[in-house]
Amino acid sequence: MAHIYQADLNPGKMELISAWLPSASWFPGTAELAIERVGSFRFDDPEGDVGLETHLVAAGANVLQVPLSYRGAPLEGAEDHFIGTMEHSVLGRRWVYDACGDPVYAQALAASILSGEGQADQYFENNGVREEIPPTLDVLASGLPDGGELVEGPQPGPADLTVERISTGDWELSVVRVLDLGGEATADPALTAQWNGQDVPVLLAWALPAS
Repeated sequence: MAHIYQADLNPGKMELISAWLPSASWFPGTAELAIERVGSFRFDDPEGDVGLETHLVAAGANVLQVPLSYRGAPLEGAEDHFIGTMEHSVLGRRWVYDACGDPVYAQALAASILSGEGQADQYFENNGVREEIPPTLDVLASGLPDGGELVEGPQPGPADLTVERISTGDWELSVVRVLDLGGEATADPALTAQWNGQDVPVLLAWALPAS
């Protein structure tokens, strides 16, 4: 489970995302587009050191996927994925990265897709009592069939999606940046999401064996 601190952030997450997005090569539109939060979900870092949170944001008519990683120190070699720093009133300074450049995110995404576990549960600690936080997105991971054998083999996602490809271990992961809200999610093993007003599952990412 992901422990969420009741803390002040400066700047806030949406402020960081809104400032960074127009500089991304895949951003569809202009810097004048208003950025609005749709929802978010988290993965667990088994070591407990890196915060892993994926944001879905609306930019004009598009919904974009922005995975972030939060670290207590700079990540060596990830300068091209650096978004900015923020002050966390409990944890101190946090270095924020586009998580597609963070190996901990790649491992967590692959583990989620292949295990079928989806997102991590989230909770607050309130006077020593754990209070679960309701999810804002319904995130589903397909997992592998029983025995880890795919009868028809992994299925690649639609070729016309805007994706970023990252590798971890024996898997290549495709992270969809600009979501297809009306498409059919057929890229198992994959990660999909639904939310209030979005009844059709939306493809977020899929996995293929590394070539």
